[in-house]
Amino acid sequence: MTIEEYKSRVEKAKRIVFFGGAGVSTESGIPDFRSVDGLYHQKYDAPPEEILSARYFRVHTDLFYRFYFDKMIYTSAQPNAAHKKLAEWESAGKLLAVVTQNIDGLHQAAGSKNVFELHGTVHRNHCVRCGKSYTLSEVCAHKPNVPTCECGGVIKPDVVLYGESLPEDAVNGAVEAIANADMLIVGGTSLTVYPAAGFIGYYRGDKDNLIVINKTRIDGFDNQLNGKLGELL
Repeated sequence: MTIEEYKSRVEKAKRIVFFGGAGVSTESGIPDFRSVDGLYHQKYDAPPEEILSARYFRVHTDLFYRFYFDKMIYTSAQPNAAHKKLAEWESAGKLLAVVTQNIDGLHQAAGSKNVFELHGTVHRNHCVRCGKSYTLSEVCAHKPNVPTCECGGVIKPDVVLYGESLPEDAVNGAVEAIANADMLIVGGTSLTVYPAAGFIGYYRGDKDNLIVINKTRIDGFDNQLNGKLGELL
């Protein structure tokens, strides 16, 4: 697929949905999980999949938060060209929704309103005992210790850990948006994390308008652009 073909199809589309993964935020300085230099290729006392599990959070809360504060929180990160272009499309009435696997909140920071966060967000947190809500800055104020509520309960980030279900409202919104799209752009994801990666199966539009934009080529998709996501978007 050429950039000219991509541009022509985008110009004709009226109901774009963008489905994005960790690669969307790498240009903002947030490392992805599965690239050669990503978190999954670094060494820790336990694999990231284990540390970021619901069971590990319950049993080893202090170790969970040591990893979480060190590797999952990037408070200085700013929206990049990809985030800004998607917000621009939404403002112009061209983009229906962003469906993201990211938890960093950068789409909203760029101005996007209709964002379905399949894996939750670091910006919402709650006490597991009383349910009181906390902001990211309030949680980070406890760093490096385990953040606790005024009631004494542990504060948990509203991110989907391994072993937990995806949030129902985000799932339903994402499915509806993708099913109603006349173009689905998949960007910055390896499409290996399920169930999130299975969401593209709900797309019912023209197959030529299912476009993958990724740093490296993904097998099984005819229409692809490979390179930096922000530049290509």
